[in-house]
Amino acid sequence: MDLPLLLKALTLGIVEGLTEFLPVSSTGHLILVGDLLDFNDDKGKMFEIVIQFAAILAVCWEFRARLGNVVSGLRAGKEDAQRFVLNLAVAFMPAAVLGLLFASNIKQYLFKPVPVALAFIVGGLLILWAERRKHVIRVERVDNMGWRDALKVGLAQSLALIPGTSRSGATIIGGLFFGLSRQAATEFSFFLAIPTLFAATAYELVKYRHLLNADDLGMFAVGGVASFVSAFFAVRGLLRYISRHDFSAFAWYRIGFGIIVLLTAYTGAVSWSVS
Repeated sequence: MDLPLLLKALTLGIVEGLTEFLPVSSTGHLILVGDLLDFNDDKGKMFEIVIQFAAILAVCWEFRARLGNVVSGLRAGKEDAQRFVLNLAVAFMPAAVLGLLFASNIKQYLFKPVPVALAFIVGGLLILWAERRKHVIRVERVDNMGWRDALKVGLAQSLALIPGTSRSGATIIGGLFFGLSRQAATEFSFFLAIPTLFAATAYELVKYRHLLNADDLGMFAVGGVASFVSAFFAVRGLLRYISRHDFSAFAWYRIGFGIIVLLTAYTGAVSWSVS
């Protein structure tokens, strides 16, 4: 058993779970931490697919009652369940289409620590701007959303194709800009993550299926469990947090972290991959 490799798996699994649904960019954190741990090779690509899938399962488990109600509502022909699924489908499409068109170019040029750090800082500034502007709330609850609201949030999500932007950050802050309450924007971001991340995981799994290796099962298990558990607590914690606070703390974290990465890259304190 390769203990150092399992420790890397544990670390990255926790990082994925904690950051996937917070407005801080899981992709950005995985790129940075993976770079520090020297785990951005082909084995790392397949590993990221596994831990992302585990994080999705955590959200499905947390909202299992709501998802069960939607399924039963669809079977019964209930209008609210049909509208909910339609909204998810509409919001899913922009990122899906743009991802298929531009994902390879984005990965080639932007999946590096310095561009990620810049995206961290820009995203943090946008969050501060969103929190300081006057909120005009039109939609209090997810069930009150129309397809136009969903489309706007979906367009915001497509910005997260840029690593370091944060999928959850783009959808939540976009929702605030478009008149959703903080609770509605956050919950819809969680629900939208399910089809978005399932589709991304399936696509990546097919693309990198040649990298699957039975010898890596231990690494996958450790990372997957760590991701599931940490994502579960992160989702619950965020829902409690936003009932009493705004997202400014996440903005300052992003800005501070981004500045540290840029400074260490500039001074050579850390040998980041910049090519």
